[in-house]
Amino acid sequence: MKKIIALAGIFILTSCAELQQIATQLPQEYGISDAEISLGLKQALQFGIDKEVTSLAKEDGFFNNELVRIGLPPELQKVDKTLRDVGLDALADEGLKVLNRAAEDAVSEAIPVFANAVTEISFADARNILLGSEDAATQYLSGRTQQELYTRFNPIISNSLDKVGATQVWTNIIQKYNSLPITSNINPDLPDYVTNEALDGVFLMIAKEEKEIRSSLSARTTDLLRKVFALQDK
Repeated sequence: MKKIIALAGIFILTSCAELQQIATQLPQEYGISDAEISLGLKQALQFGIDKEVTSLAKEDGFFNNELVRIGLPPELQKVDKTLRDVGLDALADEGLKVLNRAAEDAVSEAIPVFANAVTEISFADARNILLGSEDAATQYLSGRTQQELYTRFNPIISNSLDKVGATQVWTNIIQKYNSLPITSNINPDLPDYVTNEALDGVFLMIAKEEKEIRSSLSARTTDLLRKVFALQDK
């Protein structure tokens, strides 16, 4: 901890080039190589991806997870509330399930995309991520995979919603809602809405796992993870 506090003061007074030199030298002080840092970070990310993304891809992976369950857009939540107020909870749940099922259908597409991004992490990236914020690795993945994941997710989610007629039903409801003079227009593209919600859910769960590995010694389940993440504890 004292080492990090001291570095924070140095950060204010030194140039970017000097900071990079410090980041390069710091691992060597603790007897750990760039290769070990890179491998350890990749291992941590792969564990998080395997655990969290695989869990989301299962049936009810989204629907039974309160952190990522996809609900209606805020402007349409009154529809859900009205159904429940008149005792139609099962119908309301079914409407929400089709949204979450579509996300669950698509999420397995994330695994190979993430795997490719993880293999491309450089030594410099690995050091910066390790000594960065508690979600630095998640932010790295998001920046490099978000667009490709959207492109993969969207047609799968669209097909899934079409199979149960959800797209047309909700498009009609939203268009009718938008035609009312007392409302503000909302996005009528249901597949787009569900795709973005699914992506948010995926990155939220990966960030949760990353935070756990960074903050909990018990979550570091291999010798390499313990050695690498001890560096960020200094």
